[in-house]
Amino acid sequence: MNPTACILVIGNEILSGRTQDANIQFLARRLGQLGVSLREVRVIPDVRETIVGSIVELRARYDHLLTTGGIGPTHDDITSPCVAEAFGVPWEIHAESFARLEAHMAPGSFNAARQRMATLPRGATPIENPVSVAPGFSIGNVHVMAGVPRIMRAMFEALAPSLAGGRPTVSLAWHADGLLEGAIAEGLEAIQHRMPAVDIGSYPYERPDRRGVSLVSKGIDPDAVAEAAAAVRALIGQLGVTPVEGEPPA
Repeated sequence: MNPTACILVIGNEILSGRTQDANIQFLARRLGQLGVSLREVRVIPDVRETIVGSIVELRARYDHLLTTGGIGPTHDDITSPCVAEAFGVPWEIHAESFARLEAHMAPGSFNAARQRMATLPRGATPIENPVSVAPGFSIGNVHVMAGVPRIMRAMFEALAPSLAGGRPTVSLAWHADGLLEGAIAEGLEAIQHRMPAVDIGSYPYERPDRRGVSLVSKGIDPDAVAEAAAAVRALIGQLGVTPVEGEPPA
């Protein structure tokens, strides 16, 4: 079994609809490539009790807990002190991060608000931020990153080599114009029952000139995935439709 992960998205702006999350898809794909199975995504507000309780719960349930959002300089950026509370450790200036941020900023601009970004839970290891220097951090199996997509992605790539992973996820897809889910559901269910180790997904699509269904076989055993995909291809053909390899064009 591969290690498991949960993504905890923290931010009122996501829940209100003001901001559309752009990090989940990236993290899901990269975790799969690293051999880490994403099992849950949770979106929560900037509320201390909710953040602390979620961290305590989820870090015990999964091998990796990745958080995004809430580590900036403003009053509502409370993720970092909440992580400290969840671990029962002080939230304090991290000397190396403080020095790096101070050197990075214009003289006189490293005010108390910006110093918050150099304040970490005691025992945390900074996650490198090549974009704007202010670090994320890891403590135990919790990895805390920025919500801004460009910064989050840079932080994740710095973190990735240290994540304990397993076998990378592989996938094969077929799509078929004119084929609807209702026509293929019974046969697809039979394939899934025969091959429980492979995740077989059915994804309808609709374009201005056509519609159909994309069928994706995904798992960590390449041979099993190939076998499932071959069965899916044969099923499409049996229904009198021409299977096309890969996802449908956008």
